[in-house]
Amino acid sequence: MGIILKSEREIALMRRAGIILGTVLQELKLKLRPGMKTAELDTLADTMLRKMGAVPSFKGYRGFPASVCVSINEEIVHGIPGERILKEGDIVSLDLGDIVEGFQADSALTAGVGQISKEAADLIAATEGALNAGIAAAKPGNRLGDIGSAVQNYAESRGYGVVREYAGHGIGQSMHEDPSVPNYGRPGNGMVLRRGMTLALEPMLNLGTWRTKVGADAWTVSTADDKLSAHFEHTIAITDGEAEVLTLAR
Repeated sequence: MGIILKSEREIALMRRAGIILGTVLQELKLKLRPGMKTAELDTLADTMLRKMGAVPSFKGYRGFPASVCVSINEEIVHGIPGERILKEGDIVSLDLGDIVEGFQADSALTAGVGQISKEAADLIAATEGALNAGIAAAKPGNRLGDIGSAVQNYAESRGYGVVREYAGHGIGQSMHEDPSVPNYGRPGNGMVLRRGMTLALEPMLNLGTWRTKVGADAWTVSTADDKLSAHFEHTIAITDGEAEVLTLAR
């Protein structure tokens, strides 16, 4: 595909999509409660996105049947919402995408249901910290390896496994554009970051091994050792200085 640099107008549309997305994700986080069916989260996400003027981008994408991915505990990504009921102490990863006037945004967060263990809370905090470390490295003139290295070093220095089989990506008019943005790497390696690049950074950290497995539904990805996982994601734009995070709630 090649790298597609975005104009200010195009980034403004992605910012609109991102603000909506960030707002909806925060609302979904507040709705999490024991006894809730995961299908309720999908209905809420779809309704809120459309009410705010966006179109859910996941539903139907490569056959995915829902508007939001709901992944619980050892599930890493691509969990399909349905009849499963949330329990006290679960941790839930919500991954959501939307489209505004043809341009996309993609974001994810992990949150607890009621009271969660310290181990789970520490994992969630570290995963968000790893995302922030990656964003801080996303400056013009740096390279893709600088992002991956920042994420990897942050995570592994705290004892977590960094998922390698799934990665961040470019984003724009398509959900997945070049380049792939791994959550590991060596500083100074890879493509040079340039103003106008828009990327979805999404570290996935595990309590145990970084290895994964895919469930019987051919979608849900879980940790190979069934230990907890967390996932955070933001869509960002490379600027002349610090990266702009496009998917913050306002």
